[in-house]
Amino acid sequence: MRWFDSRGSRFAGVALAGALVLTGCSSQGGRQVAEEDLPAGQVAATDPIKVAMITHSAPGNTFWDTIRRGAEEAAAKDNVELIYSSDPEAGRQAQLVEQYVVQGVDGIIVTLAKPGALEEVLGKAEEAGIPLVSINSGGEVSAAMGAFAHFGSDEKLAGEAVGERLKEEGKTSPICVIHEQGNVGLEARCEGVKEIIPATENLYVQGTDMTQVASTITAKLQATQSADALVALDAPIALTAATSKSETGSDAAIASFDLNSELAQGIVDETILFTVDQQPWLQGYLAVDALWQNHRGGFEIGGGKNILTGPAIVDSSNAADILRFAQEGIR
Repeated sequence: MRWFDSRGSRFAGVALAGALVLTGCSSQGGRQVAEEDLPAGQVAATDPIKVAMITHSAPGNTFWDTIRRGAEEAAAKDNVELIYSSDPEAGRQAQLVEQYVVQGVDGIIVTLAKPGALEEVLGKAEEAGIPLVSINSGGEVSAAMGAFAHFGSDEKLAGEAVGERLKEEGKTSPICVIHEQGNVGLEARCEGVKEIIPATENLYVQGTDMTQVASTITAKLQATQSADALVALDAPIALTAATSKSETGSDAAIASFDLNSELAQGIVDETILFTVDQQPWLQGYLAVDALWQNHRGGFEIGGGKNILTGPAIVDSSNAADILRFAQEGIR
């Protein structure tokens, strides 16, 4: 596995195995995790607690299924009742958070893609004494919003990692596809790419409408013959971009963020150049575990700093190995 070295513009090799050991829509959207899918083991002998996880996921997104699986596994171990809900519209996400504040849950896990919409309701959670952890997006405002820990990737750093890798490949004119306008994490990713390759151009698409995504990317590739790379910020977007590339006969390389089994197979098959994995399974698992540790002993992991779960590069050198884990639902 290759990790981006934040001290400069090179990639550094890291042995991950030991580190990993240490370390709905509002109607419950996403893949339901069956009890038999979870590993057998001893459940913590602590009192049961209830934790709500509220994300900005759209229904059916495989990335969020992976986060949820990690959270479910930690919950099974920690004697935690986990309630999962999501809504991509920030106002409705805030309403979901408020619902669980009123219910008096023992902990809240939240994504901060559009933090301004959540500021007031998270203040209510803090007033109610409900411990808060954030994941995935909004790490730069997490502490100010009342979270004692944030688990995720540094999005601008991840974008720089993509830019560095594309630069190594000789790419000079990437198009960075943003599938949710106003999402601070996605904007930061493209900003990071542009930091390394200034000619990077942003292209906005509607990520909840894959037909529109395909037509917009196809039109852009047809109109921009100079584009030599297309950077997707989500695995399904990258797979759609690969189809558009094939249909247009474009020579643009496809790079991505995030991972699912289809994308890992695409890297193995060389239709996708590489992806940057933020290891979302860890985000879900570690967030639940952090709230459990906080409840049982007042522990606050991270020392006020974000706990990074990426970026990690998946390319032809390791995709075959990663594919197995992706097929098992943990990558």
